[in-house]
Order: sequence, then structure tokens, then C-alpha cells
Amino acid sequence: MAASTRTSPSPPDEATLARYAELVVGLGANVQEGQIVEIRAAVGKRALVHALARAAYRRGATFVDVAYFDPELRRIRIAEARGKVDFAPPWSGQRVLQLGQLRSARIAASPFSTPGAFDDLDPARVAVEPFPQLPEYRQLIDDETTNWCGIACPDPEWAALVHPELEPDEALGLLWQEVLHVCRLDEDDPSAAWEERFEQLRRASAALNERRFDSIHFEGPGTELTIGLFPSSEWTGGPTETVGGIRHVPNVPTEEVFTAPDPAHADGVVTATKPFVLKTGTLVEGLVIRFEGGRAVQIDARSGGEALREYVSRVEKADRLGEVALVDREGRIGPLGTVFYNTLLDENAASHLALGSAYIDRVGDDDRGRVNRSDAHADFMVGGDDVEVTGITRGGERVPVLRGGSWQI
Repeated sequence: MAASTRTSPSPPDEATLARYAELVVGLGANVQEGQIVEIRAAVGKRALVHALARAAYRRGATFVDVAYFDPELRRIRIAEARGKVDFAPPWSGQRVLQLGQLRSARIAASPFSTPGAFDDLDPARVAVEPFPQLPEYRQLIDDETTNWCGIACPDPEWAALVHPELEPDEALGLLWQEVLHVCRLDEDDPSAAWEERFEQLRRASAALNERRFDSIHFEGPGTELTIGLFPSSEWTGGPTETVGGIRHVPNVPTEEVFTAPDPAHADGVVTATKPFVLKTGTLVEGLVIRFEGGRAVQIDARSGGEALREYVSRVEKADRLGEVALVDREGRIGPLGTVFYNTLLDENAASHLALGSAYIDRVGDDDRGRVNRSDAHADFMVGGDDVEVTGITRGGERVPVLRGGSWQI
């Protein structure tokens, strides 16, 4: 019998990493001549960080400032520090705010820690320890002062979680293969492929904005939820711009259109269709939330529920919605059928909601004081082929929006 010629996927070589970095620095963050560029990543992601730095300098960056995050140091602090662990030295936040003042570019490579890495620690302490997601980063987003991009960078620990059935090297290679595929790096011209997808998202956003729905209704197994919208709630997807007019793509990959809902109007029950990871690192599975008058009044989960309830109770206004996002089945992530245990990827596989802060640029000036403002932003997936999404007009008309994962408008 002839020997098998099948080769296992392998991590990207230097040339492929360079191509990935060029896409991120160019299409994604759109680094400009003379800009400072911040790169955030966990220790162990140095190869991609170096590729990103090379690409940034070649585009004319003045300085690339790398902030490495060590999850083990966070673990040590939570476990060993005396007293409260919610303190962050003032220079940490000041540094972030200066990135905005200097109109810098930012790139963040997730994950910063393996999901579940802190599950054996006190959830109350895990919930309030602020690193690496300092609240000042949320201010940069609201102020639109930095051109930024979030990306994924596989590592052995993450790969073992996603593909536990494979040997470590093969798991890492397959995860990298999937990440590069959903980023369209397997196309001859990835940027052109993305521009085609952006046009699809633009058309979907325009159709939703034309309708000016009063609310959005989700219905599916374990889900019957109505979410109110503002008259000025604006749907968008794909690229956005800074206050200075620099076009950038906040997430690569991105497959969603989203808006800011009215945080005072959400009623019903919603069941998550995928596991998700809190920014604290806790994996939440089997989530069910009941909303009344906009508030999450009951949160249950098969695992991670205590950590999520602790997080919501300790962060102001984390019990209200700040985002509603719709994802069709034409993207690249959902069809893979892979649960990535990574918000950047999983939220672009299915429609999702977010507890906590809204993106305030998604509403008009008159409604900006009414959107949800919080230091929290916890995305969880609620969409799928068996979840119907319906728009309800101010006159009460029910308009199909998504059926079987396909746009109806």
C-alpha cells in the first residue's frame, strides 16, 4: 500500500506572517506616515509582533511601542496580593489616553490568556482586576482618536482548547490555517476580497437604516427577546473613520453589522448559541439571560455563570445591553463550524449582543446621553440558522430580517 501523502497543517512561515502583518497594518489599522503604533500582545506572540513592527515601520511609523501582557503575572496578583486588586497605577491610564492625544495607531493580538486560566481563583477578584482591558481604551474608541485593529494570533494553549483531538503541532497548524482563511489570506488579493465583503455589509446596513426599526426581535430555541432601538440608531459594518478621517477596520476578520440599542428596552429570554469568553478570561457555556425593562434580571449558565454574575454586579451598567449585531451566513467563520473560544472570531460567526458599553457613534447627538455607558463590554452569541431575526417598525409592522442565516431585506 502506498504511503499517505497527506500533510498536516503547520504554523505559518516568515513570509506568510509578513503577508498577514501587511494586511493588518495596511487594510486593518491603516498606519500612517509619522504615527506612533501601539502593539498589544501576550508574551509568546513575538514572531507576529515582530512582523507587525516591520510592516509598520515600512509604512512610515515613527515608533512602535509594544506592550506585552503576561497572564501569569495577573494570576499571581489575583491570588497573592493583599487587599483589593482593582487598582491601576495612574501612568497606565495616562499612557493609553496619550495614544489618543498623539493620534496614534493601535493593534491588539488576541487572546491575551487561555480561556479558563483564572477559573480556580476568587471570581470577585478576577472580575475587578483591570488588566489588560483598561477602561481608558474604551474612551479612545468613543473619542475616535486612534485608528485601531484587533486580530487573532494562535498559540499552543489556545490551539489545544479549540482542537483537543489533535496532536499539539497539528492543532496549532490547523488553527493558524483557519485564522488565515477567515482573514482571506488564501486569496490572491486579500484586500480586494475584503472590499467585496465590505460592500455586502454596507448594503445590509443601508437596508436596515432605511427601515428605521423601532425594535429587533430574536426568536429561536430558548430565545424570545425584543430589543428596543433609538430613532437615531444607525447600523454599520466594516471600515470606520477616526475624527481625523483615517479609515480603518476595527476587527480583522469582521462579518457583522451592528448598532447601539436603547438600554431601557429589552424584554424576554435569550439563550446563547455558543460558549463565550469574558474579558476576565472565564469561559461561559450554556448561558440563558432574562431581561425585564432593559435589565438582565436573571443570569444562568451551565458553567461560568457565577463569574459572569459577579462581573455584571461589580461593573456599573453591565446588566444592560450596549450592542446588537447581526451576522449572515455568507461570512467565512460560521461555515467552518469551529468554536474558537475567542470573541473576535466567534462574534463574527453569529449574531450577538453585548452587555455593557455601547459604541456612542452609532446614535445621533440627541441620543448619545441615553446609550449605555459602562466599563464592561461582554459579547455573547445568540444567532444561528434556527434563530429568526425580525424588525418591528414604529407602526407595528413585522419585517423578516434574517431567516436561516440569510438576509431577507
